[in-house]
Amino acid sequence: MIRSVVRGVGAETPRRIMRNEDFVGLVDTSDEWITQRTGIRQRHIASDDETTASLGEAAARKALAAAGLTPADIDLIVLATSTPNNTFPATAVEIQKHLGMEHGFAFDVQAVCTGFVYALTTADLYLRGGKAKRALVIGSETFSRILDWTDRTTCVLFGDGAGAVVLEAQEGEGGVADRGILTSSLRSDGSHKEKLFVDGGPSTSGTVGKLRMEGKEVFKHAVAMITDVVEAALGDAGVTAEGIDWFVPHQANKRIIDASARKLGIAEEKVVITVDRHGNTSAASVPLALATAVADGRIKQGDLVLLEAMGGGFTWGAALVRW
Repeated sequence: MIRSVVRGVGAETPRRIMRNEDFVGLVDTSDEWITQRTGIRQRHIASDDETTASLGEAAARKALAAAGLTPADIDLIVLATSTPNNTFPATAVEIQKHLGMEHGFAFDVQAVCTGFVYALTTADLYLRGGKAKRALVIGSETFSRILDWTDRTTCVLFGDGAGAVVLEAQEGEGGVADRGILTSSLRSDGSHKEKLFVDGGPSTSGTVGKLRMEGKEVFKHAVAMITDVVEAALGDAGVTAEGIDWFVPHQANKRIIDASARKLGIAEEKVVITVDRHGNTSAASVPLALATAVADGRIKQGDLVLLEAMGGGFTWGAALVRW
C-alpha cells in the first residue's frame, strides 16, 4: 500500500522575542503567574514585514532543503492557518507563488489549533489516492494580529511561527513497521464554539475580530478529547501508548500536556515540549515542536511518533507516524 513518508521538516519563527517580563505594565500579570499556569516563558511576535505567508514560505524552504528537494518536486501544498494573509485567495497559493511554482495545486485548511493534523491527514489522502506524489504540509500563524492586548487571560498565551513537512508517496507493506503516516483520527463538535472563538469575520462583523476564550472550559474538555482521538489512532494501528517513541502534542499549556500524557500512560521523557519557548502558535504548534525534536536529534528515522492537537470549534485530532 501507499504510505505518506516524511522526507523533511523545517520551522521559522519571527525575529522578535517577547518574554513574560515584557507583559508587566501592559496587563496585570507577572512572569511567575504566566509560567505557573501555562509553562510559557517566551513567545515570538511577528513584525510588520513578517506574515503568515512569509513565515510559511521560510519553513517550507527549510523542509525542502532537509528533504533534498526543490519546489519543482512538489505537487501539492496544504496550509493550515486561522490567520491568512487575506480573506482570499488562500495563503497557500501565495506561498506557491513565492516558491516559484506554476504547477500543482494549493489550498488552506482551517481547523484552528488542530489545523496541522487536519492538513496532514488531508495531504495523506491525496497522496494515497494517487492525486499527488509529494506534498508540502505547512502550519503557519500570526495570532498576535488577532489578540486583545488588554486581556491578560489570552494575550500572554499565544505566539507566531511556522512549521512544515515534506511528504512523499512511497510503497509500504501495510503494517505498523512501514515508514509514513500509519493512522489518523479527527473529530469536531460545533456546540463548543463560544468557548474559544474570534468575535469577527467577513460575513458577520466585516472585521477581523479578536480572540475570545473561556480558559477553564477549554481546560476541562481538553484532556478527555485528546485521549479520545489518541486512543482511536493507536487502536487503528494496533499499538499501545507504551509502544510509541515520541509524543508531540499541541503546545497550548504544559498542564494540559502533562495531564494528557499521564492519562494516556506516556512516560514524561517521551513528551516533546516547546511551549516554554514558543507559546501557543495554533496550527504551527505541532510542526514547530516536530522540527525542534528532529533538529536536536531526538526524533530519528524509524521512531514511532504520536501527534495530537485540540482547537477552537472544538476540533481535535491525532496522527501516528513512523518517522
